Amino acid sequence: MSKLNPEEQDILQSYENDEWISIADDKLLKKYQPVARNTFKNDRSVNIRISSKDFYAFQERALIEGIPYNILMSSILHKFINGNLMKELA
Repeated sequence: MSKLNPEEQDILQSYENDEWISIADDKLLKKYQPVARNTFKNDRSVNIRISSKDFYAFQERALIEGIPYNILMSSILHKFINGNLMKELA
């Protein structure tokens, strides 16, 4: 199970309580669907060398999160580049 920060937990709770309604119409959907698709389009491949220990740690974490390890790696890189990756306080 992934760990959510308090704001994310609040949003999830709100969604699960059916407090959200769609305001999209066909015109808006046609306008924004291609933008959304291209925002997260993985159109580049990168080869990197990492230690076996780190690789296995990625695989283990991905299993815990329930996602493929390459998606986890991509997500971490994306968060780091955007300044959204913070060390978790113990």
